[in-house]
Amino acid sequence: MSGLSNSHAGLQANCVTAHRGPRSTIAGWGAAGRNSGFMIDLPHELGGENYGGGQEHDRKRIRMNRAAIEFSASAADEYGLQRFFVRAGKFHGAATDHGLAALREFEEHLAGLDEPFERLDGTQLKKITGTDFFVGGTFTPGTVMAQPAGFVRGVAEGLSSRVQIFEKSAVTSIQTGKLHTVRTTEGEIIAPRIILTVNGHLESFGFFKKRLLHVFTYASMTKPLAKSEQAALGGEPHWGLIPADPMGSTIRRIGDRIVVRNTFTYNPDMSTSQKQINQIGATHDRSFRTRFPMLGEVPMEFRWGGHLCLSLNSAPAFGEVEERVFVAGCCNGLGTVQGTLYGMLAADLAAGSDEPMIADALNEPAPSRLYPEPLMSIGAPLKLWTMQRRAGKEL
Repeated sequence: MSGLSNSHAGLQANCVTAHRGPRSTIAGWGAAGRNSGFMIDLPHELGGENYGGGQEHDRKRIRMNRAAIEFSASAADEYGLQRFFVRAGKFHGAATDHGLAALREFEEHLAGLDEPFERLDGTQLKKITGTDFFVGGTFTPGTVMAQPAGFVRGVAEGLSSRVQIFEKSAVTSIQTGKLHTVRTTEGEIIAPRIILTVNGHLESFGFFKKRLLHVFTYASMTKPLAKSEQAALGGEPHWGLIPADPMGSTIRRIGDRIVVRNTFTYNPDMSTSQKQINQIGATHDRSFRTRFPMLGEVPMEFRWGGHLCLSLNSAPAFGEVEERVFVAGCCNGLGTVQGTLYGMLAADLAAGSDEPMIADALNEPAPSRLYPEPLMSIGAPLKLWTMQRRAGKEL
């Protein structure tokens, strides 16, 4: 949700955010509005064996993630978006002994951080999810479950009286100088400061070349479940569950619909195809029916893919890359919370704020250089395939 950087209204007179800005009809249409809606406060590194890292780094990450969540909470309060922003916590579900072992390691790491969690057995998870697919799990209370499209659109509407928002006017080039010129398909804007919140498309503007890893992940959403189908499923009407293995299936129930998210592909051109979405949809269908056999042949009504920007060392793309040109991107699979975090810090940095988290962000390493070709085009898909195979039944 990098567009949240615009809510620092004091920048509007001398700063332009060079991305397709939000408005009620377009806002939320891209990846920011199509994600699974987990604003996660705890360590969550997709590239690891589990979700934990070093304690010192994780404590800093938790503090910063929670600052982003509270920033979003203030926006929800200001613009009346509480229905799109629920402090529900998240479940981790394990389908195998391997998954349970990973969760035990994660719990030990949380205990070392003095972070609360609750251990659940399969019976307890079935009462929540309606399925006996999971043999055990872990609940952590700090995650916010957002309705991302509604939230992004609501923030855009809330800001529209204080900032100018231009849609359907994609930026085609930027000329930097004493005053920066941002050219679009519909005109140009001249401003002394620019904040680029375009995630992986930072490369399209010439920044972080050969340092950003472009990956797509995919989701499918069921048609609305009939009353009889909801009764057959049982469980609670609203919950979100991520897999014990980072490459497994994320499942979210939103009232009468269920969303399945799994599978990662390497797409260095930053695009996917309907064919690729349909092929991966078959994997979603298998994952769904394995978990919810009581629902029979409930069809998926929507399928989509979303662009993630990663770096090999899980570092963000953040800072002042040219004089008075600021960037926030490469959220490493945590776009809702880290996009918000680095968006708000980029605005603070551009405004000359003394916010101490700016120093924390600037002290992060830069995204490391990718391996040369053909190692990336061969190695990245192979690595993703290997990690997803390792996930096994968790997928």
